[in-house]
Amino acid sequence: MGRHFGNLERVRHVITYSLSPFEQKAFPNYFTKGIPNLWRRFRSQVFRVAPPFVVAYVVYTWGNQEFERLKRKNPAHFENDE
Repeated sequence: MGRHFGNLERVRHVITYSLSPFEQKAFPNYFTKGIPNLWRRFRSQVFRVAPPFVVAYVVYTWGNQEFERLKRKNPAHFENDE
């Protein structure tokens, strides 16, 4: 009845290599190379990424506080009302 869905097309002159999952280490060099590399990459990018987030947070909180302040009525306008 033909080929299965994953093998419909024959590709020539392409070599693929794979390694069995049973022969791989799940976390090779995780503590010796992974965490120091993560820390190095974090330090190199934190001053490029953090300031816009801090500025956006400050503007957002200021905007919310200003909105709440402007939403209230001024009690001085209603002193002589009965």
